[in-house]
Amino acid sequence: MNSHEWLQTIILFVVLLALVRPLGGFMAKVFHGERTFLSSILAPCERLIYRICGVKADDEMGWQRYAGSVLLFNLVMLISLFVMLMTQHLLPLNPQKVPAFTWQLALNTAVSFVTNTNWQAYVGEQAASYFTQMAGLAVHNFVSAATGIAIAIAVIRGFVRRKTSLLGNFWVDMTRCTLYILMPVSIILSLILVSQGVIQNFSAYKTVPLVQPTRFDKPKLDDKGNQIKDAADKPVTENVIVKEVQIPMGPVASQEAIKELGTNGGGFFNANSAHPFENPTPLSNFIEILLILLIPGALTYTFGVMVGNTRQGWMLLGVMLLILAGCFGVLQWAENSGNPLVAKLGVQSINMEGKEVRFGMAGSNLFTVATTGTSCGAVNSMHDSLTPIGGMMPLSLILLGEIIFGGVGSGLYTMLCFAIIAVFVSGLMIGRTPEYLGKKIEVKEMWMSILVILIAGVTVLVLSGIAMIAPQATASMSNPGAHGLTEVLYALASMANNNGSAFAGLNANVNFYTLFGSLAMAVGRYIPAIAVLAMAGSLAEKKYIPPSLGTLPTDKAPFAIWLTLVILIVGALTFFPALSLGPIVEQLTMRGGI
Repeated sequence: MNSHEWLQTIILFVVLLALVRPLGGFMAKVFHGERTFLSSILAPCERLIYRICGVKADDEMGWQRYAGSVLLFNLVMLISLFVMLMTQHLLPLNPQKVPAFTWQLALNTAVSFVTNTNWQAYVGEQAASYFTQMAGLAVHNFVSAATGIAIAIAVIRGFVRRKTSLLGNFWVDMTRCTLYILMPVSIILSLILVSQGVIQNFSAYKTVPLVQPTRFDKPKLDDKGNQIKDAADKPVTENVIVKEVQIPMGPVASQEAIKELGTNGGGFFNANSAHPFENPTPLSNFIEILLILLIPGALTYTFGVMVGNTRQGWMLLGVMLLILAGCFGVLQWAENSGNPLVAKLGVQSINMEGKEVRFGMAGSNLFTVATTGTSCGAVNSMHDSLTPIGGMMPLSLILLGEIIFGGVGSGLYTMLCFAIIAVFVSGLMIGRTPEYLGKKIEVKEMWMSILVILIAGVTVLVLSGIAMIAPQATASMSNPGAHGLTEVLYALASMANNNGSAFAGLNANVNFYTLFGSLAMAVGRYIPAIAVLAMAGSLAEKKYIPPSLGTLPTDKAPFAIWLTLVILIVGALTFFPALSLGPIVEQLTMRGGI
């Protein structure tokens, strides 16, 4: 990296670390119900919402009722978004007269946004109206993020509370999260993004003439949108001359801020954060990367404050930073090394294919590891254009369960499950009943932790195996061999782990991916959520055990190293065979000159 890239990277992490403590402490106050500097403005709004919805703020829930509230709320939101997508042609704020979604695509999109995945098998500026973008997708960006954070707070209460079955009130947690955290930060950051050139309007799309007409060969499609091929099975094309271009408009900035802050990732435009109307400058790129990491990072400090030991939170944050920095280093090395086959042609070996020049190499790679380490899924470069080992880094971050830093809420509670497994294994080594934060780790906690960690991985591997033999799935692959396998593995991993980014090169708008993808997204979101709430309920009922000489310190560097090893070992045992057949084989082939 050159000096500017080093400076950019260092400043990003310095600013992030500087914001972790104040934001994390503020969130702890919000969820403790303490007064904050926003209370005088927002407390009346909060009480009004409870009165309208019939919620009693002091009515706490056991884990079953908490989980039931999560599922009921998400089901209602799923149905409402599905209906909106199916009827958007009848709704207002549709200047382009875009038609309704098909039921398969509407189901996939509704599940995607409800689960905080934001997988998009459609072109945003062509398929979604302004009303859908704002009243549907942007609203779900708020509530799906708030749902994940609320679950994480309930899990933290499970560690803190003693001999009780109560974990708080889901409706109160979600309301406070949206009112006090997500909305204020989003409003401020939306205005900052507008100052950088992110658009915010309700204008119809603009048609403007090109300075110079462009000629290209366009593939011919049949009535169903499938590519027409000749007798030799080659695509049939027609020569097209383009003299004008349509520039899309819309209320982008208001969606862009919460899309990153809530680790949602669904782009207003098909090009996502590579589009100059979503991410126009290096400064906006810096802000968006920071937004992606901000709440997941700050939640570790919230965890430390709520359990009464902030070093526990710093330990978790240290593990996240260590793995993220490692993946960024490998990705930066791989992209700077480039493709030796291209270098033989006398072209600069650095791999800038698929990246925006205005962001540069480091700005693109930082965004890549941030969006896949979390469950964000926004992209400012095309992952399909990465070198094989470079592409393996975002894929690996997704396959680890997105705990580096993870989605808002989901990353923290998944990381805590890894910590429980690490404590349990170390307890077996010394022949002592494992303890974590003063609670004994027993059979139920272990089963729930294993379920949280492995369910998405099993879903990915099973569906990837089916995709390799299903005719419709294999026909959707535009690349053969190892690269095609990587594209399929990435797509299903992205859906099952609620990321939403795509590797490109794969036509995901077919029934196999829309229907099986919907299943993967729902399984990857709700089974871990229910399992971790069950674990929290079990922990809350336990008594507190004071630390003794035999207690493993979980807030020091040795445990951080051990937790890192456990995460990498579990990931390697689960996915190394699949990675070997995909990006590793492709890297060896490329280095071999093929």
